[in-house]
Amino acid sequence: MTSHTSNESGSSAADRARTLSALHAAPEILRVVNVWDVISAKAILDLPETRALATAGHSIAATFGYPDGTIPLEITLDMVGRIVEAAGDVPVTADLDDGYEDPAETTRRAIGVGIVGANVEDRLRPVAEAAARVEAIVAAGAAEGVPFALNARTDAFVRGGDKPVEEKVADAIERGRAYLAAGADIVFVPGVLDADVTRQLVAGIGERKISVIGLPGALTAAEYEALGVARISYGPMTQRVALTALQDVAKSLYADGEIPASTRELN
Repeated sequence: MTSHTSNESGSSAADRARTLSALHAAPEILRVVNVWDVISAKAILDLPETRALATAGHSIAATFGYPDGTIPLEITLDMVGRIVEAAGDVPVTADLDDGYEDPAETTRRAIGVGIVGANVEDRLRPVAEAAARVEAIVAAGAAEGVPFALNARTDAFVRGGDKPVEEKVADAIERGRAYLAAGADIVFVPGVLDADVTRQLVAGIGERKISVIGLPGALTAAEYEALGVARISYGPMTQRVALTALQDVAKSLYADGEIPASTRELN
């Protein structure tokens, strides 16, 4: 892919990064509907509510037949670069797994295809090590002239196993504070977070400094917004919804059904 530090519409990566950070800091929660290829991106970009795009690493990996977290970086960067081309002035934040072997170089290469922010997971590395990786990512963005909007993910809940919830909350807060101190824009705490846990996380990490995921059983975006959450995304769930619809219509077609008249042309 060619460099997308400046895209065809003329906006620079630095401009788009600042836009993304401003959306994180705004009083309204940023809703980002995850995409995994160009056509899914275009379908979301067609909606006037779209302010930013987020790629879903799990979904891109599944598209190419890889288990989550195992897709080669080159394949991910090629796909997210194509999504950036489609997005124009809309900032694109990418799921970059754990940053791969060299998170600074991964960030530099991501910026090279126009990415201006990312989720990078800690996989429960020791806090100091994980914070150092955050610092390296932020420094790489600065070296490229891009205030990279890092959504530093802590796996305190999704990899916390059978720990009591209060220990998971304390771990997430410790890690979140360390990542913000290292330069992260916001802190991503995936998991089904109820109102009480969310309040504790916001109190411990900061107002408009928490990013969550919308999952079955989680709160609504409006409820998270009222609790001080900055951003909500949906990870692989959007692709699963699309594939569920595909499988359901296939069952109907196998039963001599018809394509629904409500089907829209989205290309």
